[in-house]
Amino acid sequence: MAAFEAAARTGSVTAAANELGLTQSAVSRQISSLEKQLGVALFLRERQTIRLTIAGDTYAREVREALRRISNASLNLRANPAGGTLNLAILPFFGSRWLTPRLPRFLERHPGVVVNLITRLEPFDFRFDTLDAAIHFGEPRWPGASLSVLTDEDVIPVCAPAYLSRGDLRSCDDLRGASLLHLNSRPDAWETWFTSRGIEFEALHGMLFDQFSTMLEAAVAGMGLALMPRFLIDRELDKRLLVPAIETSPLHSGRYFLAYPPERGSYPPLAAFRNWIVEEAARTQDRVARSSRIGQ
Repeated sequence: MAAFEAAARTGSVTAAANELGLTQSAVSRQISSLEKQLGVALFLRERQTIRLTIAGDTYAREVREALRRISNASLNLRANPAGGTLNLAILPFFGSRWLTPRLPRFLERHPGVVVNLITRLEPFDFRFDTLDAAIHFGEPRWPGASLSVLTDEDVIPVCAPAYLSRGDLRSCDDLRGASLLHLNSRPDAWETWFTSRGIEFEALHGMLFDQFSTMLEAAVAGMGLALMPRFLIDRELDKRLLVPAIETSPLHSGRYFLAYPPERGSYPPLAAFRNWIVEEAARTQDRVARSSRIGQ
């Protein structure tokens, strides 16, 4: 299989042989044996060159992905011979702002576990991936996965103090005329916010961002108002890099979950991580609730 993949990638039996430390004849025999086993021609042979057939090209893509997974599995096993590796898909902003700063506490409690973080923005099929679990936001729906509730997300409109000092934001109605910053993955966030306040509006224009982090920086730079998850911007609020644009109650926008395939639920690193992250999320929820009561 490795001989076929190398020849498909390099387009040369000679190059594949050099890469694998084999003779040209050995590579050719392995490829011929594979073709006989499959009953399909994988290469078109033209004088001293080879070229993938249509079937060979499709097969090469699948084989390359399979070999990549095997390689990753081998690396993980060598890094942790006890097999305590957890491959976790994360949402970028939640991962960088909430999860990563807390991970040392998990690793201290479970020193034999290695956690690998991979960014994924959308749900995927666990059956065809090497990931053990994923952070999910939104509705409690992920086909083929079990879900553990983590924490609610409440958003508030925020802006830089300099933007607020202009003095033209006195009520929720006034926000319609402000420079609104929009997130690509939540295109209706501002519409939902205004509707929840019973405010009529026409088209809501403004800058569009594909990441929370860049929208956050734009708000800090005074470029407009952003709807941000309250519990993920403590740093900016504490340092007064951002302030609430208006005094109003937060808007519940969804929940975070840990998603994982049911058959992996008893996998020790996953079970340990699930118990830990649920505890951490409960502490965050309690802290946010206390802060809300103090602010009232």
